[in-house]
Amino acid sequence: MKNALRFSVIALSCGAVFSASASSTLFTNVDIFNGTKNKLYEDHYVLVENNLIKAISAKPIEAADALVINGEGKTLMPGLIEGHGHLLLNAGTLNDHENNRTIEELASRATVNANAVFQSGFTTWRDAGGLNTGLRKTIDSGMLEGPRLYTSGAFIGPTGSHADFSNLTTPNQHLNGPQTSMGRNNVSVNTDTVGEIKAAARQNFKQGNSQLKIMSSGGVASSFDPWQLNAMSAEEIGAAVEVADAYGSYVMSHAYSKKAILRNLDAGVKTIEHGFMFDGEINKKMKEKGAYITTNMTAFSPYLSQIEAINSNPASKRKAESATKAFKNYISNVKKYQPKWGFHTDCVGDVTSCIKQTDHTIYLAGKELGNFYTLKGMTSVNGEIVKLSGVMDPYPEGKLGVVEVGAYADLLVVDGNPLEDLSVLGANEKWFDAKERAPALDTIKVIMKDGKIYKNTL
Repeated sequence: MKNALRFSVIALSCGAVFSASASSTLFTNVDIFNGTKNKLYEDHYVLVENNLIKAISAKPIEAADALVINGEGKTLMPGLIEGHGHLLLNAGTLNDHENNRTIEELASRATVNANAVFQSGFTTWRDAGGLNTGLRKTIDSGMLEGPRLYTSGAFIGPTGSHADFSNLTTPNQHLNGPQTSMGRNNVSVNTDTVGEIKAAARQNFKQGNSQLKIMSSGGVASSFDPWQLNAMSAEEIGAAVEVADAYGSYVMSHAYSKKAILRNLDAGVKTIEHGFMFDGEINKKMKEKGAYITTNMTAFSPYLSQIEAINSNPASKRKAESATKAFKNYISNVKKYQPKWGFHTDCVGDVTSCIKQTDHTIYLAGKELGNFYTLKGMTSVNGEIVKLSGVMDPYPEGKLGVVEVGAYADLLVVDGNPLEDLSVLGANEKWFDAKERAPALDTIKVIMKDGKIYKNTL
């Protein structure tokens, strides 16, 4: 049975005519996954005018002078959105970034990563720390093909936390941020007082970054911190939130333990990153606060022990083993409570490694949480998350992650139904032993961003 779009669309009579501009595109004969509903709307028409979606109809649209793309019955869907990535962290371990890589090398490789994820269908990317606004400006200028970027600037966290890239022997640990390579280049800064947190936060917003990223909990891949560490006090978290509020934006927080998660939510943090101890109490608090969670599903992969940043460090390996046991209820709790969940890869590495990790992450999310929940997390939910940046939003004209009238025309046409088969978006059961693939997927036939066509093989 053919379905007609009923929400946030314009219903058109048969043969309705639009006086389209030269920058208009008309998609015909497409089945639409709109990013919010668990179904396809069959045999539809979508008109794009300039950079926004102008009309959607189950009946033909006549648009003079528009470029017509016959979708051939394939699926039109929103461009994918990465909720937590690190384009600049493209070496191996965190120590490798600090000691062996210049900012010139990391920045150059970030451009390669940005182009690769874009070819894979990610038209928007929320960078969760390390990257500032230079790459975004380069992409937006048209000099490089890549996704829209929502950047966080430098990680903010105390000495010895998951934000600490320094060596064990670095002197004056309290002041090590400016002395490290990562600190000098505003990739990560150590802040041990409320005043330092506010100064770092203001510096990030001064750079034009769209949100803040704090490290309020310990981690696994880092050198000094147990994952159970509650690294930031309520007052310290509140300092970051205070600055974000002043700029009309929000804070995203790396948080593992239940105590850290609840402390963040009480302080006004809007997105919990990782959040592996999510449960009913946390879900209730998230609903009260209007908060979101994004999680790297590779934490539940049988391949976890093969990650270089973990297996090269005995301490990290032990942390991963204990964390796996502590996080065993995460998947069942997410299935039970259905929080606002955003897709999240969190790859640290080169292009080849990150393509494989993303493909495996899509597979794991679909397997454990279902295809629709995964797709919603990759589109409309992450679209809501990036828009939390409010006044600091670099792309304020329309929604992202949805096929709706008035939304940005960031669209894919894929050969197949992703609600039934996520492999059309690259999903792969294998990870490190997966066959190396090119960034571009043959199953993605059209890539449009901001109303401009970057790929069309139809």
